[in-house]
Amino acid sequence: MSNEDISRLDEMRSQVAEFHANNPEVWKMFVGFTFEMIMSGRKHYSVNAVFERLRWEVDIKHGPDNSFKLNNNYRAFYARRFHRMYPEYAGFFRTRKQTSKEADATNLPELGPDDYPQEAVG
Repeated sequence: MSNEDISRLDEMRSQVAEFHANNPEVWKMFVGFTFEMIMSGRKHYSVNAVFERLRWEVDIKHGPDNSFKLNNNYRAFYARRFHRMYPEYAGFFRTRKQTSKEADATNLPELGPDDYPQEAVG
């Protein structure tokens, strides 16, 4: 399959698979935080909130020099993986149709912190 033949969905799947392989602790934390919400009695919850807690916990643990980045594009993939791994909780996260299947790959690298101008504080 050439680069012209892959969809945006394929491209994002590849990116999230690489991230997941390099950061297995994120999945463990994601599952743990999700089960905390399930055990609290919730039938549905926001994958966005779980991702923000992940960011918070990693930032607190590693301090201000932390370079950890969690791409928002990964949210849907983590939610769907949770549903596959724990089918008894399928639907805990509400998901939408992945329209990226019909879009062409961007063939662009993921953005990092150096891609955004830093504002001076003070």
